[in-house]
Amino acid sequence: MPVHPLSTHCRSLRQNYPNPFNPVTEIQYDLPVDQRVELFVYDLLGREVIQLVNTQMPAGYHRVTWHGKDTHGLPISAGIYFYQLRAGSFVHTQKMILIK
Repeated sequence: MPVHPLSTHCRSLRQNYPNPFNPVTEIQYDLPVDQRVELFVYDLLGREVIQLVNTQMPAGYHRVTWHGKDTHGLPISAGIYFYQLRAGSFVHTQKMILIK
């Protein structure tokens, strides 16, 4: 089966899985070209919980596992959180729920 590269306009941030989660979830995204990527998690008030990615990434499919901990390695409270991917001019945000 042939493999088709992503078009230069195809970026995606997929829904985390599982969602709701406890305590681990996976976030997946696709990049059409090599570029700098930032992936953040925010709480319901918009405060940064953790930055999961901050680096140059190659084009293609990527996944990040998050263990429900903040920047200091402490477990976060149950609730609604948002994760945001920034890649070039692309910015996309999704919602996820941590249950205990």
